[in-house]
Amino acid sequence: MYSELYELSGSDLIRQLGKRYSDYRKRLGYTQKEVSEKSGLSIFTISSFENGSSTGLTMASFIKLLRAIDSLEEIVKLLPELPESPRKLFEKQQKEKEQWKRM
Repeated sequence: MYSELYELSGSDLIRQLGKRYSDYRKRLGYTQKEVSEKSGLSIFTISSFENGSSTGLTMASFIKLLRAIDSLEEIVKLLPELPESPRKLFEKQQKEKEQWKRM
């Protein structure tokens, strides 16, 4: 599944994202007009994104769209926080051992 993503162009991915956004918006009961009013983006921009005719949406606009449908928390899924590196964990454990030895 993920390997197929790498075969898609950036424009194709944005088109799929626009379609998915449309599905979310509709399921949550928002009209394009309501999203436009909440986001400050034009209905034309929203429609173009959703139907795939515009693939130049900025990240700032995308964040406005997520905020407009009360889904901003989904943005963290794009780049989730990384777990602490094994090296940092090891260094932390070594420091803790040193502190215990001093006691």
